[in-house]
Amino acid sequence: MTWPETPERLPFPVVDNHCHMDMPPRDVDVLSVDEALDRAAAVNITRIVQVGCDLPGARWAVETAKAYDSVVAAVALHPNEAPRLAEAGKLEEALAEIDSLAGSGDYVRAIGETGLDYFRTGDEGKEAQHHSFREHIRMAKRHNKALMIHDRDAHADVLEVLDDEGIPDRTVMHCFSGDADFAMECVERGAFLSYAGTVTFKNAANLREALLVTPRDRILVETDAPFLTPSPHRGQPNASYLIPLTVRLMAETLGISADDLCRDISANTDRAYGGTWPERI
Repeated sequence: MTWPETPERLPFPVVDNHCHMDMPPRDVDVLSVDEALDRAAAVNITRIVQVGCDLPGARWAVETAKAYDSVVAAVALHPNEAPRLAEAGKLEEALAEIDSLAGSGDYVRAIGETGLDYFRTGDEGKEAQHHSFREHIRMAKRHNKALMIHDRDAHADVLEVLDDEGIPDRTVMHCFSGDADFAMECVERGAFLSYAGTVTFKNAANLREALLVTPRDRILVETDAPFLTPSPHRGQPNASYLIPLTVRLMAETLGISADDLCRDISANTDRAYGGTWPERI
């Protein structure tokens, strides 16, 4: 397997709002951080939010954000991680370390990805997931960080927990996976909706309908790399340099220019994550 060809450069700098550079894709040469950032910068993806899903990933995200001005970190325990840690009696200890990492510097801009995932975790894991999600919400408020939510097959419960805890000032629905009605529910609560390569899939009409009702000042874009590679490269590995494919499909769906959408996404990202950070030269 090979990396997909490089798409046409975007007309204005855009941010990959959710990436896992520490997760090597299968059956392809691994890109170093420098290679990943250079390929991204070549198509005008000049900044990246690196997301940690467990303790090693969160530590890696923080160290990488400290080392590269174009990267900021998001730290959390993925909802599927919470039941495993709870069963081992280590959930509270892990949450305490995430809390410490969250306060380690301005290069940490988000608490995420946290939330609920009922696809891989059954009823036996829900209690731990809910507890972990609530603790991450409180963490985001305590540190004045954005809350980055992972939501899979759990729309109603995610909203119920947010309503009960009180939604943070800045909340991002990572890899938005709902329909137009759910999009409006999230928007009404002040959330940003981050669209991944899935919005380009032929069978994802619900996501394109959701995009159409999302106010332009709430739209973000992401890769979730190395996963969710946009069309026409489904089945190949994903990386930040492929975001132009997603952005151009989104702009076409919205009936606006790629330049206008890029500018919207860049401004929205700054608002979502609490200010600018240096671009990669």
